[in-house]
Amino acid sequence: MTAVELTIREGAGVITIDNPPVNALRAGMAEDIHACLAAAEDDPAIRAVVLIGAGRTFIAGADIRAFEKPESLLGILPLLGRLESCPKPVVAAIHGTALGGGLEVAMACHYRVASADAQVGQAEINLGLIPGAEGTQRLPRLAGVARALEMCVSGAPLPAAEALAAGILDEIVAGDLLSGAVRYALEKASAGGPWPKASSRDERLGTPEENEPLFANAREQAARTRRHQTAPHRAIEAVRAATTLPYREGCRRERVLFEECLAGPQSQAMIHAFLAERAATKVPAIYGAQPWPVDSVAIVGAGTMGGGIAMAFANAGIPVRLKDSTSAALDRGMSTVRKNYQNSVRKGRFTAEVMESRLALIQPQLTYDGFDSVGLIIEAVFENLALKKQIFAELDALAAPACLLATNSSTLDIDAMAAATSRPHMVAGMHFFSPANVMRLLEIVRGRDTAPEVLATAQAVARKLKKVGVVVGNCPGFVGNRMFALYLREAQFLVEEGATPWQVDQVLHDWGMAMGIFAIDDMAGIDVAWRVKQEQKHLETPGTRTPLVLDQLYAMGRLGQKTGLGWHRYDENRKASPDPEIEALIERTARAAGIERRTIGPEEIIERCIYAMVNEGARILQEGRASRAGDIDIIYLTGYGFPTYRGGPMWYADSVGLPAVHQRITEFQARHGALWTPAPLLAHLASKGGTFAALDRMPRPE
Repeated sequence: MTAVELTIREGAGVITIDNPPVNALRAGMAEDIHACLAAAEDDPAIRAVVLIGAGRTFIAGADIRAFEKPESLLGILPLLGRLESCPKPVVAAIHGTALGGGLEVAMACHYRVASADAQVGQAEINLGLIPGAEGTQRLPRLAGVARALEMCVSGAPLPAAEALAAGILDEIVAGDLLSGAVRYALEKASAGGPWPKASSRDERLGTPEENEPLFANAREQAARTRRHQTAPHRAIEAVRAATTLPYREGCRRERVLFEECLAGPQSQAMIHAFLAERAATKVPAIYGAQPWPVDSVAIVGAGTMGGGIAMAFANAGIPVRLKDSTSAALDRGMSTVRKNYQNSVRKGRFTAEVMESRLALIQPQLTYDGFDSVGLIIEAVFENLALKKQIFAELDALAAPACLLATNSSTLDIDAMAAATSRPHMVAGMHFFSPANVMRLLEIVRGRDTAPEVLATAQAVARKLKKVGVVVGNCPGFVGNRMFALYLREAQFLVEEGATPWQVDQVLHDWGMAMGIFAIDDMAGIDVAWRVKQEQKHLETPGTRTPLVLDQLYAMGRLGQKTGLGWHRYDENRKASPDPEIEALIERTARAAGIERRTIGPEEIIERCIYAMVNEGARILQEGRASRAGDIDIIYLTGYGFPTYRGGPMWYADSVGLPAVHQRITEFQARHGALWTPAPLLAHLASKGGTFAALDRMPRPE
């Protein structure tokens, strides 16, 4: 079957789009649909037309790679006009999702019907774009200005029932979608035309007085939920054009705004992020390896991480055995899990019945009972290598032969834990990020002996949990925390040299980070950072500068949010404020160490914090601990709050220009010493005018 095919069913011409896996619009497909539509118009046996997707979905949008050559998608614009002007009724039959260009094609049809579980949306904003195929012009005419603004700014899909109520859909079909769509189309044909055109409607466009508060609210929503992003504001401007200009002029205005977004750095970064997330699942080391099914899991440790991981599995409908060593610790962990679920119920995310069904999937216990029957065991105790090795030896004695033994360690040696077992090939890292039931990243750590099937199974588990599984190599801190350690190091050096923790956090947040570095440290717990530091002391080079304040905070009991005092001060709602006491402590410490203090500006804060990560990322790539620069970017975008519109640390370095980044790092080396020695890979790429992104595009084995 070709990508687009016309068949006849009961007098209706059925145009089926079959471009697996999600029927994305690729180059030439619009022209193929156009040709099928023309054939249906010319065939007297066809009284109406149904446009439907094969497989699991309608049109889920345009092929993302087509945006690299946007002229390849220009065929969609004449297709939209041809659909609307067809002399026979055209019905879009939607199942799965109709997103972006998919919804724009559907809105150009005369009618839209859908299965009850379908979703529609204008998701272009997630790529730093606005709808570019007349979506901002047709959508407000169908759904009204308020709904159009909400959909274009949020990018969130709308369930079928809500889309019907909004006026985007005309009917929800019970039973077989194609049969229902054919029936609906033939009924419309029998009733006679003219057929409704979304472009001709204006009854829902409102008045300037009615619309102004809607646009103000949309701008406020964009500023709050998509900080510093330009596309949401251009989307708002495009919807405004629908309310103030004739249809064709509005379309021209939309096209200009779309092309501005497409040419801008934010869209390029966000398209990179989308493609990099998809590429992260393609791991050369596991090509052809088959995962085994994991239908139940067991977790050792019911603390913050263990409880969050248990919730992640329960949310996916997977039974969990949650073990701790004492009743008090187990009760405390389950109490936290219940409290987290209750918060979700209170916020309307799901019902109390759903909460109870998920809690029922988590079995708290003090023994290893039943651990021999699960396909995955995750150790999630605190960062102490001796304790973890002891637990792995115990697990080795009781786990089934085909059981993945995983550690949630964020920094420690996977191979050392594997060596405590008789099956090192079955051991891997599965590093969840806190809160584990929320954060999308799962860092899958490959040990020296980890079998490909084990990595494939961990990837399959990540998909079940709706997480992004990124396979990385074993080294202290792996990829994410290895880079994060240098990020935190430079931030601490900056405050010793004259900045304040509050200033550093504010600069980083204003630059786009979800949280400042010191706020993250306070949230995770100063004690956690201190423990990691103790475990890694043996890696320090004698005589190398190390931060001076963290140890003092730990000794003072300033452990962050949990104690109300850390790098910042916290009220009863854990709201942060600057703390003069910590600033005085830092100043005394720097003076005693002979560190000259000075005024430090925002540019230096950003460069030292971000470039420290970039330089270490280059070392990680050179060592092969990450397969791609894009993998590093995805780790930071999904696990560390790096701004999506900057594409991740490695993409950001490319956007600045590697020669400029290398020059600045060389200047920092001259001022601050060997800690800033440029990574050889970075120096090489900078000298050749290369980029990290170009490395990712090199051919790889399939």
